[in-house]
Amino acid sequence: MSVRILALVGSLRAGSHNRQLAEAAVKFAPEGADVEIFEGLAEIPFYNEDIDVEGDVPAAAAKLRAAAQAADGFLFFSPEYNGTIPAVLKNAIDWLSRPYGAGAFGGKPAAVVGTAFGQFGGVWAQDETRKALGIAGAKVLEDVKLSIPGSVVRFAETHPADDAEVAAQLTEVIAGLHGHVGEAAAA
Repeated sequence: MSVRILALVGSLRAGSHNRQLAEAAVKFAPEGADVEIFEGLAEIPFYNEDIDVEGDVPAAAAKLRAAAQAADGFLFFSPEYNGTIPAVLKNAIDWLSRPYGAGAFGGKPAAVVGTAFGQFGGVWAQDETRKALGIAGAKVLEDVKLSIPGSVVRFAETHPADDAEVAAQLTEVIAGLHGHVGEAAAA
């Protein structure tokens, strides 16, 4: 049985290096792990309890929740916007945290990785993402991390999948997440 890992990318830009990193994760997923990039974060309205009504949840948010419910674990790709988490990623976490006490995370393992232009690779945004995920009910994996600095230069002419160091690190991240999913299932 394959472990289903739902990947959420915090950048909506078509040529995003974080999107490319997620594509590389799909490519390098080890046997027994299926990484699926969620498509449609841009269509999800900002979280508002007034529109989060059972039986009438906006279609895009319902699609996200269904994908998350079917997932065994999560892999978030967060760039850094003004030193913090992108709004689209925070919005997805907000939708998945509800209904209160019964959100889609349900203690499932979640890892956060990413790349950014700065010298620390988006560490602040990734830390903020981990914080939000933990509060929202995910089992945040503090030992499964990857922050790649200098994205604009490093990936100017090379896709992350073609960078041997990144490929090896990403494979290690997915294997770590896969292992935590197995532990969660056995518990």
